[in-house]
Amino acid sequence: MDKKTESVHKYEYKAEMKQLLNLIAHSLYTHPEVFLRELVSNSSDALNKLRFKKLIDKDIVDPDAELRIKIEIDSKNQMFSIEDNGIGMTEEELVNNIGTVARSGTLEFIKNIKEEKKELDENLIGRFGVGFYSVFMVADEVTIETRHAASNAKGYCWKSSGEGEFTIEEIEKNDKGTKISFKLKDSAKEFSEEYKIKQIISKYSNFADFPIYLKKEQINKVTAIWHKKSNEIKEEELNDFYKFISNDYEEPLGHLHIAMEGNVSFKSLIFIPKKAPMDLMRIQNEKSIHLYSNKILIQEDCKEAIPEYLRFVKGVVDTTDLPLNVSREVTQSSVVMGKIKSAITTRIFSLLEDWADKNTEKYNVFYKNFGPLFKTGLNSDFANRDKIIELLRFETSLSPKGEYISLKSYVSRMRETQKEIYYLAGENRESLEKNPNLEYFKKNSIEVLLLSEPVDVFVFPSIGEYDKKMIKSIDKADIELEPQDKIEKPDDNLSKSLISLFKETLGTKVLDVVPSKRLVDSAVTLVVGKDGMDNQMEKMMRMMNQQTGETKKILEVNMNNPVIKNLAKIQIADSNNSLLKKCIIQLYEGVLLMDGNLIQSADFVKRMSEIMEDATK
Repeated sequence: MDKKTESVHKYEYKAEMKQLLNLIAHSLYTHPEVFLRELVSNSSDALNKLRFKKLIDKDIVDPDAELRIKIEIDSKNQMFSIEDNGIGMTEEELVNNIGTVARSGTLEFIKNIKEEKKELDENLIGRFGVGFYSVFMVADEVTIETRHAASNAKGYCWKSSGEGEFTIEEIEKNDKGTKISFKLKDSAKEFSEEYKIKQIISKYSNFADFPIYLKKEQINKVTAIWHKKSNEIKEEELNDFYKFISNDYEEPLGHLHIAMEGNVSFKSLIFIPKKAPMDLMRIQNEKSIHLYSNKILIQEDCKEAIPEYLRFVKGVVDTTDLPLNVSREVTQSSVVMGKIKSAITTRIFSLLEDWADKNTEKYNVFYKNFGPLFKTGLNSDFANRDKIIELLRFETSLSPKGEYISLKSYVSRMRETQKEIYYLAGENRESLEKNPNLEYFKKNSIEVLLLSEPVDVFVFPSIGEYDKKMIKSIDKADIELEPQDKIEKPDDNLSKSLISLFKETLGTKVLDVVPSKRLVDSAVTLVVGKDGMDNQMEKMMRMMNQQTGETKKILEVNMNNPVIKNLAKIQIADSNNSLLKKCIIQLYEGVLLMDGNLIQSADFVKRMSEIMEDATK
């Protein structure tokens, strides 16, 4: 095999790399078998890169050899090796690919998982570019022998115990590709057994693009399943294939099998997962669509095949309309890719519409998981904007928690006299239901959409109107409210006098003070002027460090509230009573506290003590 030369170079791991290796090897993973899935995945990547290179470059070692992965085990000595004849690595690639953390933020993410005492899901191990290092869960020292496929390339041997350093030395290696070998720890000796290897390959890598051999026996199914006819694919086959391409352990929520002929020809399998990743809104590097041309992998993550707001789907697209020598950058401006994207998007909408109409339980599972990302399409995909609007779902003030309705259903349930569609945005349903601005609507059984997803405040107001009815936040001052029945009418003179005192006391803190038509139980509330941002939008902008300026609001006063009535009596008896202004400021700051906008809480608490002292004399 490989004869060693004299040149051995030592390299120190960076400090963050040492920490990462230690965390992976000793602290986080409860499923060490995933090391094999990651090694097979890396070998498949290397073989795919070689297959692509062969299309444009013939100057490679042994270009006609079968592309394959070979696993060798020795149960007696607990030895394990995996070898591919793929693209291989240069010395520089060994240093860069194996010696550093593959993606910024990886270490910080994994540390947070550990500190929060969460189990790091086996599906995350490859996502952050740390898949190779999982081998240190089962081995104390690892050797990599590799040679790049270029005919003038040299062979190299990499060794490390995953501690402080690794070495690289030049070796004589005649064949291209990479071999990884090591002795298994006693705790992992089961991975030197034939039955165990077959079991793991069947579970994780059954549909790898290349044959995997164990003792000269092929142990995986290599098939372009998407080229079969729909009626030829078994459900079990679909589920296994989905798990392989997605690294998910659950079956998908649903799938689409697409075979298009015409202006653009392509075959595709698209899957909608059952669960969303925990960082759905932040993930940019998730592999979504694998792009093939004539069964040759062109891109592992073809972002041009799917809109950004549908990036949660998984699947493959194979088209004969892309030239086999296409560069991976060409797809970004390809007319063909634009047509494929449009066709896949249309089919996904058809599937979702079918679920929404005929299988609400399944659609609700989809919407609860992927709704936050899906609805961002409102502001980016104007061609499908109307379809997205029809697929939006909401909790409401008149629906049980967890029950969703569409805008169409909301309109069908509106009272004849109701002219607007109402919504209220906040952090969660519990806080929304306690919002004073909801009191009028509850009392009069007027339905209000309850929006508790952060993204709602950015996308929902952009709809503007639906079915010729304006959509308005009930935080706004200019909503049309009907007079409440059976409400005692306060004395106009007393009201005007007390309102004047409120204005004098609060001064420039508020835009205006007016008697309220919307309050039933609460004493006061803050509402927004016609052009102002509602409370939740303002909070979100502050969280993103966006300068919004000081937004002054209108204070509405419930003239029938017992506290307000008592203040009116005190004012009649003694308009200079110090308790009046203290209570007015306390009522105002109490609303700020409920809205999460009170800055000086110490003053609020001190004033509350003074009021209690006066009340208990």
